[in-house]
Amino acid sequence: MLPLALGLQDQLAQGIRVADIGCGTGHAIVLMAGAYPASTFVGYDLAEDAIARARADATEAGLANARFEMCDVAGLTVTEPFDAVCSFDTIHDQVDPAAVLRAVFSSLVPGGTYLMVEPRVSSNLEDNVGNPIAPLVYSVSTMHCLTVSLAHGGAGLGTAWGEQTARRMLAEAGFGDVEVSPAPGESLDAIFVTRRPARS
Repeated sequence: MLPLALGLQDQLAQGIRVADIGCGTGHAIVLMAGAYPASTFVGYDLAEDAIARARADATEAGLANARFEMCDVAGLTVTEPFDAVCSFDTIHDQVDPAAVLRAVFSSLVPGGTYLMVEPRVSSNLEDNVGNPIAPLVYSVSTMHCLTVSLAHGGAGLGTAWGEQTARRMLAEAGFGDVEVSPAPGESLDAIFVTRRPARS
């Protein structure tokens, strides 16, 4: 996925600060921190058990450049902004996804990169009728993703929030142009790449 964000791999090799929003058990950070030892990585998640697992895996891998913090990312504030932020299938689950996207924007340096992975669907139900993964997407959304958000009085975007809504919400958070590409391999996801404008 990283090559879809042009220039990001070179930056990672040279050494930058990276965050993973809603990192879960930290698998993505462990992989990236191992591959790019010059960069430093921080993972944020609400789940205490997930953060404990992430810390254990990073320690087992001998990674001194990865750390994990329990945090509600809707209220994330940082003293030292990040050069890049990633999120992997997590924005649509959030109680307040708009606040999370604003926090991501605020936590980036001007010109910083945001790589967001989300399901590859349309925001319009009628456009998904012929999509072979639509039954799975809507089932998962109904049984899990909507419930996770709505149980806390949240926005309830759900798994099928789709590209159009994602583009709108990224723009409302302040981001510039958005590039959307299918995720490589057999993935059901799309990769959204955008940046905080250099003069924002």
